[in-house]
Amino acid sequence: MTAGPDWDTGEGLIRVHDPAEADAAFERGNGHLGTAVIGLAFNCSLEEASPRIVRAMQLPDRDQRGFAFTAAGVAARLNGALTPELYAALRAEGPGRRSIAGNAIDDTLDYVPFRDLPLWLKWWKAESRVRDKLETWRLEFVYAVGDARKALRRRG
Repeated sequence: MTAGPDWDTGEGLIRVHDPAEADAAFERGNGHLGTAVIGLAFNCSLEEASPRIVRAMQLPDRDQRGFAFTAAGVAARLNGALTPELYAALRAEGPGRRSIAGNAIDDTLDYVPFRDLPLWLKWWKAESRVRDKLETWRLEFVYAVGDARKALRRRG
């Protein structure tokens, strides 16, 4: 027989499947709630997991918030969709390379059909592709100039 999850150490929380258990842990102020909502994302419906993931995204502990955003990414991967509340939480945190929501947004862009994305995320996807292309061209130019300089030095 397998022991239940240990809220003190975080062991076994990835197997949490009862939203009421997570709700009780929130009320008790247990740690490792970010880990627990990853378990909910794996083991519950999106509608059951979503409010708990959003709640964990507001925890004071940055690491646990990070796990909550991981849970949002897991939910996007498994369901091919997110709830309006999860989209709102991702938008509030903001996209970008330095955002704690960056990986969750990337997972959402990869696994949710473009037609189902909210408008702000469609714009972000288009903008980031343009930015990536411009960066590619800039780097190619920098490398070409560097190669030309090396060639000129060898000739001279």
